[in-house]
Amino acid sequence: MAAPAVEATAATALRSVIRRARKAAEHVGRDPERVRVVAVSKTKPVSLIRQIYDAGHRCFGENYVQEFIDKAPQLPEDIEWHFVGHLQSNKAKTLLAKVPNLAMVEGVDGEKVANHLDRAVSSLGRHPLKVLVQVNTSGEASKSGIEPSSVVELARHVKMHCPNLVFSGLMTIGMPDYTSTPQNFRTLTNCRADVCKALGMSEDQFELSMGMSGDFEQAIEMGSTNVRVGSTIFGPRDYPKKPT
Repeated sequence: MAAPAVEATAATALRSVIRRARKAAEHVGRDPERVRVVAVSKTKPVSLIRQIYDAGHRCFGENYVQEFIDKAPQLPEDIEWHFVGHLQSNKAKTLLAKVPNLAMVEGVDGEKVANHLDRAVSSLGRHPLKVLVQVNTSGEASKSGIEPSSVVELARHVKMHCPNLVFSGLMTIGMPDYTSTPQNFRTLTNCRADVCKALGMSEDQFELSMGMSGDFEQAIEMGSTNVRVGSTIFGPRDYPKKPT
């Protein structure tokens, strides 16, 4: 699964990713329409995001709050934005206020941030916000996310005590070198079963956000409904020195 040739445009790369995602779903008898591709545009300029938008894509993801709130207002309002990864509680309201078309937060990793998001949605008077609970499936101490043993408890808190949030499923970020694949996918799938059983939810209506540029096809074959693809679409990242 090599990255697209350097000379390929982002739009061409996107189309390739969409084809690969659909093929992976069909390979295991899944409906390709049930798989969402989030084009993760962190560190990339507005002009490049616009190129993907003009190619017909509407679902984008960002990781850094300051970069996100700088870029989002410069782009069309019908974009379905996802915030991906750890969100600091004190930035929850700012993010929601500055990005009214934020569709989902993939990265609720504790009751504190869930409560802050819940209050922010209420105070801003916006429609309920979909959230995914982030699970640390690789066991890395530096990785955000809760331990698998605590997933049910946090999911229950969001579902029962955060009326302005819509608990929609689980997400995980594997190791950068993909050595945690596919075990991290199995772990997240097991967590889904535990949560659905405990909360009386249907697995068919439950989101699993797992899979990135190097393993999204395998993730789809193992049940992912939401893959986050960045460098394969946009090219290598130029990281800022001090992202926030």
